[in-house]
Amino acid sequence: MLRETRHEKLLSILGDEGVLPIGQIAKRLGVSEATARRDLTELGRAGRLTRVYGGAVASPRPDEERPFGEVEVDDLVDKTAVAQRAARLIADGDVVLLDIGTTTLQLAKLLRGRPITIVTSNLAIYDELRDDPEVTLILLGGQVRSNYRSVVGFLTESNIRQLHVGRLFLGASGVLPDGSVLDSTHVEVPVKRAMLGSSREVVLLATAGKFPGDTGLARICGPQQINTLITNETSDPATLEVFREAGVEVVTV
Repeated sequence: MLRETRHEKLLSILGDEGVLPIGQIAKRLGVSEATARRDLTELGRAGRLTRVYGGAVASPRPDEERPFGEVEVDDLVDKTAVAQRAARLIADGDVVLLDIGTTTLQLAKLLRGRPITIVTSNLAIYDELRDDPEVTLILLGGQVRSNYRSVVGFLTESNIRQLHVGRLFLGASGVLPDGSVLDSTHVEVPVKRAMLGSSREVVLLATAGKFPGDTGLARICGPQQINTLITNETSDPATLEVFREAGVEVVTV
């Protein structure tokens, strides 16, 4: 297989499946692990993928992701309603993990002045709460994604794995009719999965426009890994029923 053809196949595989370890990449391409590593190095230098611990994920092209500031004002009424209901779940003294995204930012705005601990990879939340004397704010380390105001990579994942928090407030780009939770940026998915593993309880925050929706290229998890879903009353009833059947508490606002 020509090198260029192999590179395109590799990017296609990562686009379909998200993060993959070196061994799996080599097996899928029918090459040695040494060749797979060279391919990853070349594509990484070209900005077409991002190396993570033991493997890689495809990098989005610049025109594939809208800037955070643009997304922030989409469906703002729905996001605010979801965030207000989520804030009621948080008691003083709690330790919570806030995912990236614009709905979690709305939640953070409602938590100003509260004696709680917030752990996040969301730089917008950091900017919102960094001067709040009541909030104990823990910002995860990693590679900065300036376009979407987050940090990602193996350092971020490693930081998260040192933690065990009570509740994660998870964001998503879309939710399929079968309850699969999606994200549109592959490089964020390993971070989100690490967050799932470090939390006793997971609350999915998703506005009506994401139900059902195929906005997103990589699967974060299924409904079985969600404890509570907070969404709008206008969300797709059939998809919400899938969550209820999986034992998820569905809260509509």
